[in-house]
Order: sequence, then structure tokens, then C-alpha cells
Amino acid sequence: MSGAEDGVLAVDSGGSGLRVVIAGPGRGPLGRRESREPVHTGARGIDPGHFVAQLAPMVRELRAETGVDALRTAAVGAAGLASLGEALRAELPGALAREFGIRSVALVADAVTGYVGALGPHPGAVVAAGTGLIAVGTDLTRWRRADGWGHLLGDCGGGAWIGRAGLEAALRAYDGRPGGSAGLLARAGEMFGPMPGLPGLLYPRQDRPAVLASFAPRVADLAGVDPVAAGILRSAARHMAESAAAVCPDAGEPRVSVTGGLLKIGDPLLVPLREELAERLPHAPLVPAAGDPLAGSVRIALDLAAGALTLPGDATLLSVVTGTGD
Repeated sequence: MSGAEDGVLAVDSGGSGLRVVIAGPGRGPLGRRESREPVHTGARGIDPGHFVAQLAPMVRELRAETGVDALRTAAVGAAGLASLGEALRAELPGALAREFGIRSVALVADAVTGYVGALGPHPGAVVAAGTGLIAVGTDLTRWRRADGWGHLLGDCGGGAWIGRAGLEAALRAYDGRPGGSAGLLARAGEMFGPMPGLPGLLYPRQDRPAVLASFAPRVADLAGVDPVAAGILRSAARHMAESAAAVCPDAGEPRVSVTGGLLKIGDPLLVPLREELAERLPHAPLVPAAGDPLAGSVRIALDLAAGALTLPGDATLLSVVTGTGD
């Protein structure tokens, strides 16, 4: 690609690190870099300084690799942007202008880049199900979200929720209370040791959601032979479908997609999920995700550069800052 042609910058920042792509209009992604270090958060939320310190060398390498000198547009997808993004929204556009001459920046919550990666600019709903769970939907006039409240208050049906429900069933069996599962008790013992020690292992952990979610595959392993485990996954599927229904528009030929690492559980979760979605959203077919959140960032950046961005704006979920390079 000639350096005389403009390129766009697309970024996906999440809990596993930072992914960066330079793309060209009509040509798609041209080069990619990745950092395994998540962007720091602190008293000001997402740290703009650390964000730029990680991003800048990767962009310089990509510009040299792709031959793209002119970057005028960027889309930055970031986990936590809705609640922790005030400093990033205030400072990142100016920093990108100073570093690279970027004049137009879309700042996008990762739930929205996940939506665009999965469905593109079409009405519908996307459930992102990993350790946590959030649903995002749009009728192309406004965004709606459901859940995503964290493992203590919500994320119902996500990996941490399934794992916690499985461990509760194990503890019920240990106590001799109704609703327990001897199979889950055995699996919990194999994974965590004697049950009386479980609270001391779990409660002090800073990565408690991930530890809970690590037990979800054990619940799925038993779902074919253990009615308690099967019931947990059925309940998870119901919660996921309820969140999708809460955000999915009624009109406009909407589609539904489910993304995230929880899908690796396979049929023990997916079979009841398809049933629950069909019951609650008969007008919205379930379709495979076309791409991931980074693909969503690329799509937003290219559409913004072409003046073809049709997605609704939102103060916390999707905002565009222009003129930063003037």
C-alpha cells in the first residue's frame, strides 16, 4: 500500500491486553500487533498515559511495516469505557492527534465493538458471554444494554455465575441440604481440595470471577448425567436469553448473536440456549458472529473514514471526536 494513501487505526483494549490493526479503505487489515499487558486502571479510571505508552510503539511499527504514513481516523474499543473512561475520552483524542496526526476518533465500549464485529450495522442483539455477561442491542437509533453488573450483582448466566452455582450445589451436597450434587462435590474437591477450606481459598482472591468461572467446564462435563448440573446450565441459558430479549428491538428484522469464551462449553449450554432464544425472540434468528471486537473496531474505523458510520451515538458507549488534528 502506498504511503500516499490514508489508513485507519483500529484498537481493541481488554482484560487480556491491547490489539492494534492498521487497515486500508477497500483492502481491510494490513498489519497487526498485540500486547499481553492490560492497560492500567486507577483512581481516574482507564489510564490514558499507559494506554498511549503501549499503543505508540506498536503503531510506529505498523506504519513502517505497511507503508501507511497518513493516519487520519481511529476507532478505539475499550473494556470499561462506559464506567471508567472519563479520562480516556478527555485525553486520548488529543494524544493521538499529537502522536500521529489523527483527526477523527471513535471511542467505543467493547460491548459495542463486539456487537459490530458480530452483526455489523444491523438491528439486533448480541450477548457477550465469558467470565461475565452483558447484552447490547440497537434499532440503529439508540443503544440498549442489559446486565454486565459484575459477578456480585449480576453477569447472570456467565462463566462466573455458572461456576458459583456449581460450587453452591457442591456445598449443599457436603452439608446434606436439598439441591446438592454429589458429582459436583467430587469435582470441586478435585479442583479446590476439602470444602471447608473453599471460602478461605476463594474470598481473598482478586481474580475471584476467573476462579469461579474455572469451575464452569466441570458443571458442563456433568450435565449429561447430573440433573443438578443440567439445571444450572438451563438456568444460565434462560438468563442469557432474558438479557438478549431485554435489548433486542421488536422491528427491523433483528438478528441475535452470542459471542465469547463461554461458547466453548458446547451443546450442554448451546442446546438450551437455542431453545430459550427461540421462545423469547421468535422474530430474531440466531446467527453466528461474523467477527470479534477487533473486527468491530476495524469496521467502525473504516466506516468513519468513509463518512458511512450509521451507528447511533451514545455518551458512554460510542462517541466520535473530530478536528483533533487541526
